[in-house]
Amino acid sequence: MKISQAFKFEAAHFLPGVPSTHRCHRLHGHSYRVEVQLEGPVDPHTGFVVDFFDVEKAFVSIMEALDHRCLNDVEGLNNPTAENISVWIWDRLKPALPQISSIRVYETADCWAEYDGG
Repeated sequence: MKISQAFKFEAAHFLPGVPSTHRCHRLHGHSYRVEVQLEGPVDPHTGFVVDFFDVEKAFVSIMEALDHRCLNDVEGLNNPTAENISVWIWDRLKPALPQISSIRVYETADCWAEYDGG
């Protein structure tokens, strides 16, 4: 069974790894959407793969670290691409939520990166 829970945050960033002529080299912001997907058996007693309240609880520290921040200033995100943000979130959530199967980070409604631990 797969379940997914989405979270939203606002943040600014710039991409130091692109040429100075690239528009993303300049400071700019996004309304990010993060989807945390989990996979596993349904517990016969609770009926859950994971309780959504437990996912929310685990995500609180992620939200505190990222929401309304300049992501380049967040430890471990000196090059905050959607790809790197998804890995950063995975690394912090996986210990608390071992059933995570992927993290998807949307920079816009049409652009996203997905990390599955590999």
